[in-house]
Amino acid sequence: MTDIVPAEADGTLERLAAAALWADAEDAALVVRRLADPPGERAWTVLATPDRDGAVFTSIGADGAGHIDLIAVEPAAQGRGIGRALVGAAEEWMRAHGAAEARFAGNPPCYAWPGIDVRYTPAACLAESLGYERYRVAWNMTAGLPARYDEAEHEADLAKLAAAGVTVAAAPAGERAAVAAFVREQWNDKWAWEAEQATGLHYAFRDGAYRDGAFRDGEILGFAAWGARPLWFGPMGTAEAARGLGVGRVLLRRCLAEQAAAGQTSAQIGWVGPLRFYSRAVGARAERVFWLYRRALD
Repeated sequence: MTDIVPAEADGTLERLAAAALWADAEDAALVVRRLADPPGERAWTVLATPDRDGAVFTSIGADGAGHIDLIAVEPAAQGRGIGRALVGAAEEWMRAHGAAEARFAGNPPCYAWPGIDVRYTPAACLAESLGYERYRVAWNMTAGLPARYDEAEHEADLAKLAAAGVTVAAAPAGERAAVAAFVREQWNDKWAWEAEQATGLHYAFRDGAYRDGAFRDGEILGFAAWGARPLWFGPMGTAEAARGLGVGRVLLRRCLAEQAAAGQTSAQIGWVGPLRFYSRAVGARAERVFWLYRRALD
C-alpha cells in the first residue's frame, strides 16, 4: 500500500506536474500555483507520496461535491498503483469534508481543466476502473495568435459601437470592482471571481446616454477576460440588451491581441459553448476534448 500524506504546493510539485502532464508542460507550474490560490472559502488540499513522485489536488465544490482537480505521477513511477492510491486518499479526504460524490471535473472558478483530457488515456482508464461514470463532455477551442479575422468586419463593429456611444476599455488589476459587480449581477459569483483574478480584463460601457429605456448612464454592457485559468481565454459575456452590437467580437479580439503581445502563439478558449461564434470571430477550431467523470462515495 502506497503511503499518501499532506503536501505543500511548492516547486517540487510544479516540476512533477510539468513532467507528468506532457500535454500541459508549458503551463503546468502556473496551474499548480493557480490551484494553490483558490477563493478563500474553498476547502482544498494537496496529497502526495512521501518522495513526491505522485500528487493530487482535491477540493470541495460549492454544491458539496468533491473534485479531483489535478493528479500527476512521475512517468518513471507510473504503473505501480500510485494513481489509484492517490485517488483513494483524495476520496477519503472528500468524505471527511462531507462530500457524497467525487468527480474528475473542473471546480470553477479555480480549476485546471474541465475534466480529463482524452489524450491522457491512462487517467481516463484509471477513473473508469475505479467505477467512475462519464457523465458529460466538454471542449476547448484553439485560436492562433495573432488572431485572424475580417478587418472590414472589425472596423464595422468599432463604428457601430461608436455610433451607439459605447466605449471599450481595459480594467487594470485593483480597479475591477464595478466590472466584477456587473458580472456577478448578470451571471454568477464564479465568473466575477475569475474577472477579478484575470491577467487581462476588458469591458464595454455606454456613457452618458439613455436610449429607449435599454441602458442607464454609464452602464457596463459586456466583459471579456483572459488568464484567470493561466494562459486561457475566458470567461466572456454580453448583457442581453446589448447583443447584436458586436461587443463580444471586439472584446474577444482585444484580449487575444493582449495575449499575443504577452508572447503567446495560441490561446485556449476554455469550456466553450458557442462554437460558431469563436470560429467566425477569430478562426478558432475545436481541439481539446474533456471527459467529466463522477461516482457516489459509499
